[in-house]
Amino acid sequence: MERTNGCGACVMPVQQPQVVVSRGNPQACLMVIGEAPGAREDELGKPFVGRSGQLLDRLMESVGLDPVVDAYICNVVKCRPPKNRRPTLAEIASYRPWLQQQIELVDPYVIALAGSTAVEAILGIKGGITKLRGQWQHWHGRLLMPLLHPAYLLRNPSPVDGAPIALTRGDLMSIRHRLSNVD
Repeated sequence: MERTNGCGACVMPVQQPQVVVSRGNPQACLMVIGEAPGAREDELGKPFVGRSGQLLDRLMESVGLDPVVDAYICNVVKCRPPKNRRPTLAEIASYRPWLQQQIELVDPYVIALAGSTAVEAILGIKGGITKLRGQWQHWHGRLLMPLLHPAYLLRNPSPVDGAPIALTRGDLMSIRHRLSNVD
């Protein structure tokens, strides 16, 4: 394994060329952290721009959050894992200092953790996204809201009350409510 693009953190195979850092507003009170770039993100160099990201944007907009103005969006891992597989623990660990620096620089009031990889990377809790989603967590003086990952929502598209999309919309509404109380 070699480092990619000279970023200093990557342990991905050398054929992974793109370092995907962030999109959105670095002054935002909301940070959204996902898993890792997918094919479209690798191509464009921005996180959450594929189908999952488009759904995330629509859901945010549906509750009055502008993904460009109101959020800083990034991933735990900055390079696309081969075959879109889940990042390994070593890959997550290699990017942890970078993610920690992003959190410190942006200094968000609320962090939304999109999916189990983000929950594991930040909170150290494995396999609990369905139980944790929608429940506020406290971490180093910050409010965190675990969310179902938009890719999961694409696989479970039912719009009925109680379905994953409706639950995520409610979780985003809770985030918006918390953000409306920020000075």
